[in-house]
Amino acid sequence: MNDTDRGDFRERIRQNFARQAAMHTIGAELTRVEHGMVEIELPFDVKLTQQHGILHAGIISAALDSACGFAAYSVIDAEASILTIEFKVNLMSPGRGERFLFRGEITKPGSNIIVADGRAYAISDGPAKLIASMTGTMMVIRGREGITG
Repeated sequence: MNDTDRGDFRERIRQNFARQAAMHTIGAELTRVEHGMVEIELPFDVKLTQQHGILHAGIISAALDSACGFAAYSVIDAEASILTIEFKVNLMSPGRGERFLFRGEITKPGSNIIVADGRAYAISDGPAKLIASMTGTMMVIRGREGITG
């Protein structure tokens, strides 16, 4: 598959991200879109924490899933769509930071199944700190009513 088969994947990803109410609800922003890689950033908000004041694992998982899913959009044809069918998240360090960066990268592109890896980082003063990783499996959807690219 070449770049013309995918259409303008950057614009398609931006439009799909804008329609994703979950990311809007948590205040996430799409900050980088490349072939095979997407980054999403999120400012710290106490409303997104668990009882110890750190970013909730569900928020981390949701943002990583979106980053990996949108990375998958960058490697499929313009008429197709993506649905996550499986993921595993490893929480490595407490989610403490002023901002958070979620990066999804394609590990194995495919015509029906795509594997992506994600990394979540806490950003404050000093170097970014890795707080979580994800491996996700996405299914390419074509011709299914109600699910479009």
